Amino acid sequence: MSDPLKSVATAKRAEAERLDAIFRDVTGWSPRLWRDVIGYGQYHYRTKAGAEGDFLATGFNMRARDISLHILPGYSEFPEIAARLGPHKRGRSCWYVKSLDVVDEDALRDLIRAGLADLAKFAEVKAT
Repeated sequence: MSDPLKSVATAKRAEAERLDAIFRDVTGWSPRLWRDVIGYGQYHYRTKAGAEGDFLATGFNMRARDISLHILPGYSEFPEIAARLGPHKRGRSCWYVKSLDVVDEDALRDLIRAGLADLAKFAEVKAT
């Protein structure tokens, strides 16, 4: 798909476009659709069991009830950034926010940068 944002429902398109601008600005990369996640950059992984592949380096998913921010590899909690981000929930490598309207954009930019720096400790990160 040439424009990953076309996959986003019309009701969430404006928010997706704002996120796309933030991720493009911070990463310098164009988006690519990874299933239902709009991703920026990629890295190659190899599990202890021997499975390997490529996956997005960072990105987001406009879900029905919230937005999932994919900050990989998910090993760091970034407490200083989390305190500034605004209301959110955490998964292992995803941060969930209800809306960009309640997110501190500077903290979000810092979170994306910190996640990419953390991922680069474990894998080579490159443009898609």
